Amino acid sequence: MTIEQWKGIFPALLTPFTSEDKIDYSMFEKSLESQIDAGIDGIVLGGSLGEASTLTSQEKRDLLTEAVKMVNHRIPVITNIAEKCTSAAIECAINAETDGADGLMLLPPLQYRADEKETLAYFKAVASSTSLPIMIYNNPVDYKIEVTSDMFEELSSLSNIQAVKESTRDVTNVTRMKNRFGHRFKILCGVDTLALEEILLGADGWVGGLVDAFPTETVAIYHLAKAGRVEEATKIYRWFMPLLELDIHPKLVQYIKLAATKTGLSNETVRPPRLPIEGEEKKKILKIIDTGLQNRPQIPDYSRPK
Repeated sequence: MTIEQWKGIFPALLTPFTSEDKIDYSMFEKSLESQIDAGIDGIVLGGSLGEASTLTSQEKRDLLTEAVKMVNHRIPVITNIAEKCTSAAIECAINAETDGADGLMLLPPLQYRADEKETLAYFKAVASSTSLPIMIYNNPVDYKIEVTSDMFEELSSLSNIQAVKESTRDVTNVTRMKNRFGHRFKILCGVDTLALEEILLGADGWVGGLVDAFPTETVAIYHLAKAGRVEEATKIYRWFMPLLELDIHPKLVQYIKLAATKTGLSNETVRPPRLPIEGEEKKKILKIIDTGLQNRPQIPDYSRPK
């Protein structure tokens, strides 16, 4: 996987579970194939939306191994590393390369709020342990550590650190990164409700959440925007916005699983401590989803770049 391939739509895939609390690989494959059929460009496994914090180390490895088999080299398979200590993150990186991953998404250390020097040392240690290309996940809102442009300057000497999942909620970071680094780092928007704005500012891709339920619409927005067909992209994006806002809630997993269930691409089962939503909360979210489904836009024809 080269630096040029960090572009397009990368779903942060859900991890479906059976009623016996096992990974539902049948549903996972159904969702995966629907994503590929819609034209996505890669997948991210075991992120927050994939309930990584509830998966065992073996389950994460098994999920990656199964996904690699299912994908069969059609698209890149990216696996997430979200660990508390450097040695555990290095072990994950080594295992991911052994298990067939095409790349890594790497979070700063969890729980401990590392300072700039510690965060850089962590990233460098993991990157030096693997030949896999890496996308840094920059999300100070949720993980309390910001990877600044000065830090990216220091990381630029590591050739396998190639991209950033931009989730700072500051769309001007796209311009700042492009001004400072040109094409050295690919930028993928990580916040659904800012995706079109960041694509129009030059972001190379979109790591999406609601794409799990609506892959066709997500892919269309990206390619229409990149083709300069902004009005058509905006029309779909405006329809999509009430659904995209489900991605920026603490219960994004339950909400997006419910949306994907309504489109036949998931079930509602989550792993405790999460619980399925119910009562008035569920009615409220279902109204948003059902309204979106009732008004689902017609997708115009467009050509994907070769």
